[in-house]
Amino acid sequence: MKNKTRNIFLAFGIIAIIVMLFTFEVSFTQLWANICHAGYWLFAIFGLWVVLYIMNACTWLFIIRGSGDCPLPFWKILKITITGFALNYATPAGLMGGEPYKIMEMKPYIGTQRASSSVLLFAMMHIFAHFWFWTSSIVVYLVLAWCDLLPLDVGMGIILFFMTCFCGAGIYLFLRGYKRGMVVKLIHFLSHLPGLKRWVHTFAESHQDDLVKIDRQIAELRSQNKKTFYGSFFLEYVGRVFQSFEIYFLLQLFDAGTGGGLTFVYALLIHSFTSLFANLLFFLPMQLGGREGGFAMSVAQMGMTANIGMFISIICRVRELFCIAIGLLLMKVGNNVPAATPPYHLIHTETST
Repeated sequence: MKNKTRNIFLAFGIIAIIVMLFTFEVSFTQLWANICHAGYWLFAIFGLWVVLYIMNACTWLFIIRGSGDCPLPFWKILKITITGFALNYATPAGLMGGEPYKIMEMKPYIGTQRASSSVLLFAMMHIFAHFWFWTSSIVVYLVLAWCDLLPLDVGMGIILFFMTCFCGAGIYLFLRGYKRGMVVKLIHFLSHLPGLKRWVHTFAESHQDDLVKIDRQIAELRSQNKKTFYGSFFLEYVGRVFQSFEIYFLLQLFDAGTGGGLTFVYALLIHSFTSLFANLLFFLPMQLGGREGGFAMSVAQMGMTANIGMFISIICRVRELFCIAIGLLLMKVGNNVPAATPPYHLIHTETST
C-alpha cells in the first residue's frame, strides 16, 4: 500500500477518535476514579486482548494458507490484524474501514483475489462465530432460568425468542453462503439500492471473473478444505468465549454473582447480550450509546446494580480507545517489504480456470 493511502486511513482513524472523545459523556474525574478502581485488573484485560488478537491473526493466517503459501511473517499478519480491528472500531458500519485496509496491505504479497477472499472469509468466520456464540448464550440462559438462578418472565421470553430467530436466520444465511458463495449475490443486491446502481453495475462488469473466483473460494473453504474451516471456526468461537473474561475480571471488584464458575457464566451472558445489542447498532462508531445501553440492560437482568454496568462500560471504552490508538500507531510501523520476500507477482503467478 502507498504511504499516501495509508495516511488517509490514519487520518480517518484519528478524526474518529477525536469525535469519540468529545461524545464520551463521562467527566475526567469519574473516568480517572473508574480507572483507579479497576487497578491491576486493567493489566489482565490488556493481556487478555493480546491473546485475543493473536487468536484472530492465527485464524486469518489459517485461512490464507488454506488457498496457498503466505510469504508474510506472523508478526506482520498480527500487526495488520490489530490495525484492521482498530479501523473497524472507529468507523461507522464497522467493515467499511478495516477490511479495505487489510486487502490493500495484503495485495502486494498474495494478489488482489487471494487478499480479497481471505479478508472476506475471515470477516465471515468472525461474524459466523458470533452467531453461534449468541445462540449458545441463549441456551445457557434458559438452563439457568430452569434452575431458578435467573428470571424468565414474558418480556424476557419474547426477547429470547427474537434473539433465537435472528441467530437462526444468520446461521442459515451463512451456511448457504459457505455452500454457494455470497459475493455475486451481494453485488446483485447492492445494484438495486438507490444511488449505487450505476457504480455497482460498472464494478460488477469490470470484476466479474474475480467475483466468481472469490465466491468459488468461499464455497471451497467448507466443502474441500474442512480442516481450515473448522479450525478457523474453533479459534473464533473460543475467542468469543475468552473475551468474557474481560467482564469476569471487572466483576471481581464487586459482590456480583456467587463466585467461581457462576460469575464467569454471568460475565459470558453479559458479554453476549451486550455484543448482540451493540452489533444491531453497527452504523455507530464503536456502537456509541448502544454498548452502554446493552451493559445496563444485561447487568440488570443478572440482578446487578446499574453502577456495575456503568463501570464495566467505561473500562471497556478505555480499553477500546487504547487498542484503537495502538492499532493506528502500528499502521506506520514495519511497512517495508522484507528483503527476503519479493513482491507477490515475482513469486507466484495466478492462473484462471
